Amino acid sequence: MGLFRNLFGRGESTDTPAKAEAATEHEGYLIHPAPRRQGAGWLIAASITKAFPDGVKAHEFIRADTYTDRDDAVAACIRKAKQIIAEQGDRMFDPR
Repeated sequence: MGLFRNLFGRGESTDTPAKAEAATEHEGYLIHPAPRRQGAGWLIAASITKAFPDGVKAHEFIRADTYTDRDDAVAACIRKAKQIIAEQGDRMFDPR
């Protein structure tokens, strides 16, 4: 059975996180890019954290955009996180 999985590409998960990237600081927030492998491409995924007096809060996101190159996906993760910060600010941490 394992032989068939390997032959047909079903031996690995299509939604696995890749190695962690270094965090990027932006306007008091830390952006942690974490693109996820999906098929032959990389999904945009990251977390945004910020320290508050009551502790660190985090917001995670995944987008359907895919990139064939991992470095391009990391750059897109950072761009998308900066957009979320600009549009929502601290509201992104509010429970829904």
